[in-house]
Amino acid sequence: MYTFTTDVIVIGSGFAGLAAAIEAAGAGASVVVLEKLRAPGGNSAISDGGIAAPGTTYQENAGISDTPGLMYQDMIEAGEGLNYPELVKLITDRAKDVFLWSRDDLGVKYLDRVDIFGGHSVPRCYTPESISGADLIKGQLARLKEQQVPIRLGAYVKTLLQDEAGRVHGVGFLDGYRFGKPERGSEKTCFASKAVIVASGGFGSDVAFRQAQDPRLDDSLGSTNKRFATAEVLKDCLRIGANPVQLSRIQLGPWASPDEHGFGAGPLFGDYVVIPYGLMVDPATGSRFVNELSDRKKLADAMLSKERPVLGLADQTGVEVAGWDLSRSLKKGVVKTYPTLDELALDYQVDPVSLERTLHRFNQMLRTGHDADFQKPIMPKAAPLEKPPFYAMRLWPKVHYTMGGIQIDTSARVIHRDQHPIQGLYAAGEVTGGIHGACRLGSCAITECLVMGRIAGRNAAR
Repeated sequence: MYTFTTDVIVIGSGFAGLAAAIEAAGAGASVVVLEKLRAPGGNSAISDGGIAAPGTTYQENAGISDTPGLMYQDMIEAGEGLNYPELVKLITDRAKDVFLWSRDDLGVKYLDRVDIFGGHSVPRCYTPESISGADLIKGQLARLKEQQVPIRLGAYVKTLLQDEAGRVHGVGFLDGYRFGKPERGSEKTCFASKAVIVASGGFGSDVAFRQAQDPRLDDSLGSTNKRFATAEVLKDCLRIGANPVQLSRIQLGPWASPDEHGFGAGPLFGDYVVIPYGLMVDPATGSRFVNELSDRKKLADAMLSKERPVLGLADQTGVEVAGWDLSRSLKKGVVKTYPTLDELALDYQVDPVSLERTLHRFNQMLRTGHDADFQKPIMPKAAPLEKPPFYAMRLWPKVHYTMGGIQIDTSARVIHRDQHPIQGLYAAGEVTGGIHGACRLGSCAITECLVMGRIAGRNAAR
């Protein structure tokens, strides 16, 4: 069996893994990144690239007052107090720093706007010009190329290796692996003289494992993740004693559409237009049923109670105010337009009288600046939904993010179930648990990945 040695091994090439590799190499360690796919980036590359940070000049220029303390409160509230407070404080205190690092050091170009997603009390979310996480991945890969850090693709990690004292000192992996073809690849071993960093991502597409945590999440429910978002490295961490944290806390994306596979094009309309500037309607009653700016858990739970897809609605003014290009979702037919509300109601089999009544009441509340029914915060630029064409999309939750994972401390060390650090093992990103609790707020994942990935890299290199 072929073996080789390096100082630090990083498992996974998403935001967290690449951030860890950059920092470890910057601290003088030799580093190798192992990625099971044939291309780097993982699920990070297909995200919209949004990152959350408080106290930025973008907010200042928009007249928005925000602090790390306020972001901390929002995350704790959405997490229903299940978050590990010391980890949340670390993320929120360093959020602005990693946002600026991504922009100024890694070259990500952000739109000159600040957005709000459900559960945030103020706008604090920033989106790359390309509306893609690929920009950040490219910046990280460019930095690693400068540092001469190798990324071994098609390297499927099968097992963590420990010495007689229990210290993690390497991995066994298949080299030349192709996803979906477990027979491919040759057995190899890589030893780490300093540490192993696990940044293997979540398990949203691992139906058997996710359903074991939450029986509702069977294969009838789609996922925004790619098929490779599976739990094998997480399970091997558990095998050697890593403490599992809140594995059943699995987030559903309430802005997804059942009319397309995977993440799709529809969430741009659902998340950026419907939630802040439109409304959601139960087709069975033609009525609203939730505060559209609730956090993702509250929204998804409310939607699932309807037992059938709901409708997300907006008008031309809402689309213009939101300022996003919906051409892709319109071309796919996921989002549709209608010259009148009656035609929309007919197409989606909604009682037109009930829908008209719902919209009339919603518009009245927009004019008064207060949602008396569900207490949805009224956005400064929100206007009554009156200007055709009217836009609509069917909405139904998809498995999006796994808040649970293995326990880490503020040094990114993996914690054993007996509550001591597992020597030589660090972790960052979606494979970890305890940061988001019951619900992750939109755009906080990339913030977390960069903060904890950088910490893991620096500490692993010591």
